[in-house]
Amino acid sequence: MSSADPSPPNNSDIGGGIPNPLAYLTKSPPSDRSGDLMIGEDAAVFDWSNEKWGALGETGWLTFFAAVGTILTAVAVLWAYAPTGYADDFTALLENIAGGNSHIVTLLYGIIFPIVHSGLASLRPLGEKVVGARTWRVIFAFPSLCLSYSWIAYFIAHAHDGIVFYDLQQVGWAHTLAWITSFTSFFFLYPTVFNLKEVAAVEKPKVHLWETGIMRITRHPQFVGQSMWSAAHLAMVGSTFTALTMALLVGHHYFACWNGDRRLYDEHGEKFLEVKARTSVIPFKAIVEGRQILPKDYYKELLRAPYALIAVGTVGAYLAHPYMQAGAALVRNTGLVEGGILNGLF
Repeated sequence: MSSADPSPPNNSDIGGGIPNPLAYLTKSPPSDRSGDLMIGEDAAVFDWSNEKWGALGETGWLTFFAAVGTILTAVAVLWAYAPTGYADDFTALLENIAGGNSHIVTLLYGIIFPIVHSGLASLRPLGEKVVGARTWRVIFAFPSLCLSYSWIAYFIAHAHDGIVFYDLQQVGWAHTLAWITSFTSFFFLYPTVFNLKEVAAVEKPKVHLWETGIMRITRHPQFVGQSMWSAAHLAMVGSTFTALTMALLVGHHYFACWNGDRRLYDEHGEKFLEVKARTSVIPFKAIVEGRQILPKDYYKELLRAPYALIAVGTVGAYLAHPYMQAGAALVRNTGLVEGGILNGLF
């Protein structure tokens, strides 16, 4: 594969002076930042002409896809696939501790996942000094992906456990409302796509101080997005199991608001405090109070390639729901296949 730059799309007008909408996706137009502090970064900026496939090992997209393929293969072989992985063993261990009570199992997941995920994130400054930023990203990502997979699969398989107060999955208007809420939530949930190469440790991961885009609405979009996503799913299935699981997810993200602020202050000091003073956790609160003023061309900060990627990915995830449900049922019906590929090493 060539390491030359991909050919940039034609950004000329469509005709009659109408701008080509692809221009907003291939090169992020700058918004009016005259009212900003200019100490934080402009979020979700993308320029097609700066992107390269690159050779394997370089900071290009070829290395990105190779890295993502490698880590997902490792998760599949070492964790997800029952004959070789240990996800089934781990869930069986939790079920044994819980005496078969699915509510206690999801509670245990809701305790273990935050400890691992937020714990490794908090240890990042120390870990990066020892093994480097890229290696620490892999150390952080692998157990988080494994536990996410197991908890999601367990939730799908047991969503109707316990007392079911209502089930609106087959009610058209409820399904539509939940879908719209869930779709919108992902624009808050995944600001990490602002730089995918850092997510995959192709480029050196950083603790970014964003000042534009969705951050103007809420400083902690993942907390807001998780609350919206959880509310949408709880509105569909009103079981005690779903209520507990959603509460655990929102609770973890609420804690992450404090932990995230702490980590940003440790990294950026007074600059973060200045940005914090102009933002809010509750959506639009800083705007209503006059601490944050949206530029007149604010839409330019949202019509950018990373947000388009979120939209496409969210629709794809929705279309994949039947396969997710089938996969969760397969995992549950397969049951425990003791041991895994690493057994011979111990």
